[in-house]
Amino acid sequence: MPSDELTSQVVALFAAINRRYARESEAAATPYELTPLQAKALMAAEHPVAMRRLAEYLHAEPSNVTAIVDRLEARGLAERRPSPGDRRVKLVAATEAGLTVIADLRARMPFASHPLEPLSDEQRETLRDLLQLMLGE
Repeated sequence: MPSDELTSQVVALFAAINRRYARESEAAATPYELTPLQAKALMAAEHPVAMRRLAEYLHAEPSNVTAIVDRLEARGLAERRPSPGDRRVKLVAATEAGLTVIADLRARMPFASHPLEPLSDEQRETLRDLLQLMLGE
């Protein structure tokens, strides 16, 4: 098989994985009137997380994360708290209602929650190493 054909197949697989993840995330978030990004933020807040770390995790600007957290707070799904170690740092934490939604989101998102489940630890490490090589890291 020519390498151009192989490259096309690999790129098509990346796209298919991305579409599957996006479809599943959107379908899970829709009943709660959340965007997939809001759902991802809520799931990240299952354990209290600093706003800055949440922005990094979401690959989003901090100002956008503020709006996302505002929406989750308005819905009673998350709350801001001061960090015990540094009261200037705000943590985002899911509320009891948020934890219930998170559990349902995870149940509705088997692929998105565990996309590497079919792979062994060795295969996951190889995949990680190959992807880092592609990115030049």
